[in-house]
Amino acid sequence: MIVHHIIYCIVPLILKNKDAILWFSHCRSRQRAPIVTVMESPVCLIENIDGTLRVVQEATEYLMRINQPVVVVAVVGLYRTGKSYLMNKLAGKRKAGFALGATVQSKTKGIWMWCVPHPVKEGHTLVLLDTEGLGDVEKGDQKNDAWIFSLAILLSSTLVYNSRGTIDNQAVENLQYVTELTERIKVKAPSASSAEDDDAEDAQFVQFFPSFVWAVRDFTLLLEIDGRQVNEDQYLEHALTLKKGRDRRTVDYNLPRECIRNYFPTRKCFIFETPAPPEKMAHLESMTESELSPSFQAVAFDFCNYIFKESSVKKVKGGLPVTGRMLSHLAKTYVETIASGGVPCLENAVLTMAQIENQAAVEEGLQVYQRGMQGLTFPVSMEEMSNEHRNWDSQATKTFMSRSFKDDSGEYLKTLADAINKEYASFLLKNEDMSEKVCRQLLSELSEDMANKLKNGFYAKPGGYELYCSDHDNLVAEYRKRPKKGVKAEEVLENFLKEKSVESNSVLQADKNISEKERKIHEEKVKAAMLEQEKKAEEQKRLELERTLQDERRSQEEKLQMMREKMEEDLKSQRKEAERAVECKLKEQRDLLEKGFKDKAEMMSQEIENLKAERPKEDKSGNFFTNHLFPLIGHGLQALSTVYQYKALKKGLGF
Repeated sequence: MIVHHIIYCIVPLILKNKDAILWFSHCRSRQRAPIVTVMESPVCLIENIDGTLRVVQEATEYLMRINQPVVVVAVVGLYRTGKSYLMNKLAGKRKAGFALGATVQSKTKGIWMWCVPHPVKEGHTLVLLDTEGLGDVEKGDQKNDAWIFSLAILLSSTLVYNSRGTIDNQAVENLQYVTELTERIKVKAPSASSAEDDDAEDAQFVQFFPSFVWAVRDFTLLLEIDGRQVNEDQYLEHALTLKKGRDRRTVDYNLPRECIRNYFPTRKCFIFETPAPPEKMAHLESMTESELSPSFQAVAFDFCNYIFKESSVKKVKGGLPVTGRMLSHLAKTYVETIASGGVPCLENAVLTMAQIENQAAVEEGLQVYQRGMQGLTFPVSMEEMSNEHRNWDSQATKTFMSRSFKDDSGEYLKTLADAINKEYASFLLKNEDMSEKVCRQLLSELSEDMANKLKNGFYAKPGGYELYCSDHDNLVAEYRKRPKKGVKAEEVLENFLKEKSVESNSVLQADKNISEKERKIHEEKVKAAMLEQEKKAEEQKRLELERTLQDERRSQEEKLQMMREKMEEDLKSQRKEAERAVECKLKEQRDLLEKGFKDKAEMMSQEIENLKAERPKEDKSGNFFTNHLFPLIGHGLQALSTVYQYKALKKGLGF
């Protein structure tokens, strides 16, 4: 409590009023933030054992339980530069967090993960990835470093590069791994890209790469360039300025700078002074926040505030937001590809993830339908059955749509529709069976008195047929009055009357008061009544079939409408993603022209045109839906109901 009080007192003194308000707001919001999933301390996501990378099952299982969109922040940098401190700061904890240390040994191996509720974006999870230090003397494997760096880029939405001192040429050259990314990451599958595409593929990195933040630690110089005071971002851009010339030395100097400028859509810089006097630096791990330099704390707050507000949700190719569950799939796919000697491919990873997620979406949607329909107590009327089916079919489709992606052909949506139709057929049969059972039981109870009278010879007398007909009519009237008989009410009654027709005829023949002519009239009346009941039973079946066909039509139309809306939303995201990439390239091109790099700016024109050409076009004619989606309606509107086909099949197989 004392430490918290000191921080509350010190930090606002070195911040402007607005920032001080943000500071208090941030602290309060962290206390109030709803806990979605609890991860008390970091866990290893990707192990690095003797240079071999492997995904840790415990960590991926944890991610699989996160259905929220994730903001993924990864930190990379040379070992022993204080990366873990920044991650702990973002997590809002100092103790029991990512490993800190004051020795020359790297504390972090592989990639460690910490999932916490996002302090600003409600309904989101902040995933922090702390990577092992690059250039570890104990490891001595630059290839391994390159893969760690590549994975940090592939998995994150914001990449924090942590370094010490200044952003000089050596600091930029230490970021050599950025020049190898074209060898470590592919946008398209090899079979789907030509040699020309491979050469220009890095131009597309800007669409899919994370935002870039350079954190400079232990900075002791003045922020000045040629005697002019500059801010942190200007300092970074100056360090990334290209040199003119085509000699080998200039080309080598420009290469990492060009890669950073071309690959990362946004760039930000934070400069931290030394957090404590030199004699205390070896004991940073045991120091409290109040013992750190106030100016260091102020920059740390600005850094956290920027990450919380500006870091976007992780997205994959096509602009699709990534959930924790999807991040788990991506991590496994990328690491398994690297372990097998391959190169991670964004397109392949998304397709693999789509297959897994879409199949899971089908199962999840089907479960929603099954659980909903299981709430029915049979027997029910066809109207109630139909209403419940339509409701839960709609809920199941919405559940599917919320999880599925890249189901452009509607393959998985059709799989779900087919599975629901089969389930509906089963529920219809259960409802019919229960209706038949209830109706038979009811008729058995209602006819018990007549059966006893018949057994005791009550109707075996003159005028007995009239008494029999009166009891018979009362029985039918009472049967019709009883509620909740279900869809088999008329059919069961029809069969009952047929069964009783022999009995009725026996009583008629035995009644001596009835003449032959009257007997024939009664027989015709019975036949007419039987025919009328048969028509009622057939009408009930017809209405059931008609209602089922209507349900299928409405279901198909609703699914198509949902799919149309989802695909339009996806296309909008893809266009936004592409336009953002074009704008970044145009900005970089303008900057090159201003600095006098006319040749490089002209070379970038082709990249920009290629990006523009790949932007999804808006189909105002609706041809896509006409040619690809509406044929699904015809498939669902067959002369014979799909549900009835399943019913007939189940009956034939004795289900």
